Amino acid sequence: MSTVLVTGANRGLGLEFVRQYASDGAKVIACAREPLHAEALKEFVAENRRIDVRPLDVSDFEAFTALSKELEGEPIDILINNAGTYGPKKQSAGEMDFEGWADTFAVNTMGPLALSQALHENLKRGRDKKLITITSGLGSTATTEGGYLAYRASKAAVNNVMRNLSVDWREDGIIVAVLSPGWVRTDMGGANATLSPGQSVSGMRKVIAGLTQADNGKFLTWQGEERPW
Repeated sequence: MSTVLVTGANRGLGLEFVRQYASDGAKVIACAREPLHAEALKEFVAENRRIDVRPLDVSDFEAFTALSKELEGEPIDILINNAGTYGPKKQSAGEMDFEGWADTFAVNTMGPLALSQALHENLKRGRDKKLITITSGLGSTATTEGGYLAYRASKAAVNNVMRNLSVDWREDGIIVAVLSPGWVRTDMGGANATLSPGQSVSGMRKVIAGLTQADNGKFLTWQGEERPW
């Protein structure tokens, strides 16, 4: 039985990852900032005992140390850095909420690195050894259309961080990849998006399952196509 850890598990893509992996028999460690208020997640837990819910604020770096101690010695096959934020309202070329930008970096860039470091030994003990970070097509510097500077910068930065981890942790047998989920109907993506969470996550799970060392360090779409950095 595989063990999968997912952050941002209270809604959207994170909740769908939890639902699909648990339904297929995996043990899922579902991390959410306020799990007591995550009604949909609590419903899943009531129906599936393989879901282990843990409180985790990905901008609270001390919380990663605590989680690491709680999970000490437990193998993690797939770690999915999914939690994220779209950033402040003011993030244009003409006006920036710099405090909000710092918060965006804490959640979208530093949080995934901090969690990956905290659970490095758990990944090394896992069978699959796959470290996945959910990024965005908006994080591609090569194809940018401008706007949303805080969000774009934080995603481009986490792409770079994970690219470097793919090199630094290659000898540990860990496969690191960043996945763009597409335009999904979530609170972040909006009601007009083209994909449902189920479609996006189903596609990403197929990509994750098929990852090999040849894919280490790649930036991929939810359908497995490479994206330009």
